[in-house]
Amino acid sequence: MSDLISMFMPTWPMLAAFSVAAIILAVTPGPDMALFLSRSLNFGRAHGLASLAGACTGILVHTALVALGISVLIAAAPIAFLVLKIVGALYLIWLAIAAIRSGGNFAMANKATAKRPSYLKSYMTGLGINLLNPKVALFFITFLPQFVTATDPFAALKLCTLGVFFVIITIPVTAGMIFAADWLSETLAKSKWIGRALNYSFAAVFASFAAIILTAQARH
Repeated sequence: MSDLISMFMPTWPMLAAFSVAAIILAVTPGPDMALFLSRSLNFGRAHGLASLAGACTGILVHTALVALGISVLIAAAPIAFLVLKIVGALYLIWLAIAAIRSGGNFAMANKATAKRPSYLKSYMTGLGINLLNPKVALFFITFLPQFVTATDPFAALKLCTLGVFFVIITIPVTAGMIFAADWLSETLAKSKWIGRALNYSFAAVFASFAAIILTAQARH
């Protein structure tokens, strides 16, 4: 049983670090949060939850694609995997800078028409906002591999575990926002410092990850 767990589970320190990053990602204002709040405010919480389910499905698809691609890359070209991790660190630095530059800006999605969509449409909209967003794909390609090593023969399995764990963390955090949609949307729109604090937290976490990654690679 312990061998089976070690195949799928990253180390506990790594999992703890990933959890912190996932929580901050979940509460950081972005297009997916705007969609969830907009659906909730305009059509009710059930539509907000449906769009959340679609977005989580998109995350799992991205995770599967990353796990497959990275596992092939590790087997075929360990040096290329090392380059990918370094590029990923630089990308995290870029994300940190972008978060600081954006300040506390948060814009709700456009008001929906009076016609109520189906739950399937809300689900598909949530799926599309993650699955068809190249920035999300690039983020998962560069972020998830930071939590595995090139010499780990079970890296693909651990990547899948991280993707599922990301969804498990995201659901309760984001669902809470959906249930507090009225208060949250008004607060984010009026209080610049809250959005700024979230973005600065986002920047600090990923700048730290980037520094750790680049420092570790420099020692090899």
